[in-house]
Amino acid sequence: MSRTFAQDPSAATALELVRDLQARLVAALESCAAELGVESRFRSVEWLRDEGRHGGGRRYQAPEGPVFDRASVNVSQVHYDDLPDKRLASATALSAIVHPAHPSAPSMHIHVSWTHMRDGQGYWRVMGDLNPSHPIDEDTARFEGKLRAAAGESYEGGMAQGARYFWIPALERTRGVAHYYLEAYRTEDRAADLALARRMGEAIIDVYAELLERRLSLATADDEARARQREYHTLYLFQVLSLDRGTTSGLLVHDQNDIGIMGSLPSQVDAALLQSWAAKVPAPQDELVQGLVEALCPGRTPGLAQVDAEAKQRLAQVVRQHYRTHPEALALQAAGDVVPPTVANHATVGD
Repeated sequence: MSRTFAQDPSAATALELVRDLQARLVAALESCAAELGVESRFRSVEWLRDEGRHGGGRRYQAPEGPVFDRASVNVSQVHYDDLPDKRLASATALSAIVHPAHPSAPSMHIHVSWTHMRDGQGYWRVMGDLNPSHPIDEDTARFEGKLRAAAGESYEGGMAQGARYFWIPALERTRGVAHYYLEAYRTEDRAADLALARRMGEAIIDVYAELLERRLSLATADDEARARQREYHTLYLFQVLSLDRGTTSGLLVHDQNDIGIMGSLPSQVDAALLQSWAAKVPAPQDELVQGLVEALCPGRTPGLAQVDAEAKQRLAQVVRQHYRTHPEALALQAAGDVVPPTVANHATVGD
């Protein structure tokens, strides 16, 4: 069966937007690699929800190499046009993560999505965050300045909500250095809301490409810098798999895109460091952390671990089973100002 798309005009408009942003980001990343004389063509991968009957998605993945440790740029649209009893009519999203290979180049996450409910209401979710292993004040200021100019009146609230959402209580720090997050955003002017989503998406992509190109031109990093980067990548995996509601929701609602949902994970982490954080989280999250460690290092002493496709599948199963066994632990996950019903009920689209 071929892939189908949501019939509502607002979903079609949102799909056009996120596809535009996807193409813009992929082109920018490929251009950054070309500036270094490296060909880094992104590979297209399609996945289907219920064999395409309820939509699906397409992601572009960078080859691992001298420029990108991991980079995945996903667009998806899931809909339930044939199931009128569902509260969720459709969800259309861009979700992307870039982990550069060079330690001085920051990671970046962007998410722009439109959720359309059966009653005709809809809302936007917009996220953009800068996540360096080696923070550089100049880069942080540049990133925040571009977001402020694009966000207008939503900037202060978006940054405050981002700081709350990306806070890691066990480690008493945020995931990165700058986090913008609008959740369940809508006004009476749908055209203005759409324009804000586009403006923010373009600003995040453009300023990140500028920062990335600048930092990728630096000299080769030493072992100490790479060790620090690996520690940060471990923290990133810890935050995504123990706190991020979007990731958890995607894993709980279906198992048809586990590799895509896990596309945000870096290629290598320190499982021994991850294991040490089990004592810092409240029960039953200590069980989750230990399960993640065992998924990364099955049958061996925790140490450096490759996050390959097989490991991603194991990690997905650990997260899924943990919250099915301990649904009360969902209350321990990150939250901004509100938790939309689609997230609370695990009905959101998987990246």
